[in-house]
Amino acid sequence: MAYKTPDQIAVAAAAAGEKKAHLPVAKMLVGGFLAGAYIAFAGLLAVDVTAGLDPALWGGVTTLLTGAVFSMGLVLVIVAGSELLTGNMALVPMAVLHKRIGIGRLGLNWSVILVANLLGALFVAYVLAIQAGVVGTAGSPDGSTAAATYERLSAIATGKAVTESNGTIFLRAIGCNWLVCLGVWMALAAEDIAGKVLAIFFPITAFVALGFDHIVANMFFLPAAHWAGTPGFGWGDILRNWLFAGMGNVVGGSVFVGLAYWFLYLRGAPATPATTAGTSDGSGTSGAPRQEQRKP
Repeated sequence: MAYKTPDQIAVAAAAAGEKKAHLPVAKMLVGGFLAGAYIAFAGLLAVDVTAGLDPALWGGVTTLLTGAVFSMGLVLVIVAGSELLTGNMALVPMAVLHKRIGIGRLGLNWSVILVANLLGALFVAYVLAIQAGVVGTAGSPDGSTAAATYERLSAIATGKAVTESNGTIFLRAIGCNWLVCLGVWMALAAEDIAGKVLAIFFPITAFVALGFDHIVANMFFLPAAHWAGTPGFGWGDILRNWLFAGMGNVVGGSVFVGLAYWFLYLRGAPATPATTAGTSDGSGTSGAPRQEQRKP
């Protein structure tokens, strides 16, 4: 099975970050909407699959199963192609550090993708989770499947929006995106779909099972629970979670993956622009790389 070595992954990651930063805004919006929806689909599946499992009986198996099915989200992002903010928190900074793009491009990319991910996650949360009746509401009959999904969603959201302190959210978000971006990083190493899926599965399962915070996942869980009628928190609590989860995700992805692997493999190397058209970045929407001007 063919694969890239870590130094080759670093070159591919910087090229991917450059391509992402140069995407037209319209493509960032569409790709970001899809990624937000894909992560929300994974969250919805995780709620449905684990609804009704008694924590006293199942213990850690519940969170392990939640993480295993949630890994579908990043698989869809990478294999199908879309733009996920948390993955871009590692790849785009690598392109900046390697002097392929300026900091302005990073700011534009992160800002547009943030809004687009939010729109995609909210669409699935409201239209496909609440309005479609896939998860129940506070008024669902006791003992019904709908009540079980409501209780599971409420438990997840209450823990993140109410129980966790600001510092806890921030630290858990660091761990989350360190693992998420390692999944993206290792998926770049794989040259086939099976290898990419396997590279994604374990880090994503781990971050969910450990209870870490992912800003885009929380763009689904928290609004969906609020719209379902979960008591005890409102939009102020949701925004607080998003703020500290976002800051922690930036540190986890940009520092512990982007900066660390740039230092190990790209620091001091020449910033040669990508020249192979159509090269897959393994983590999102393809953009045509810039071509070198060849002298006759």
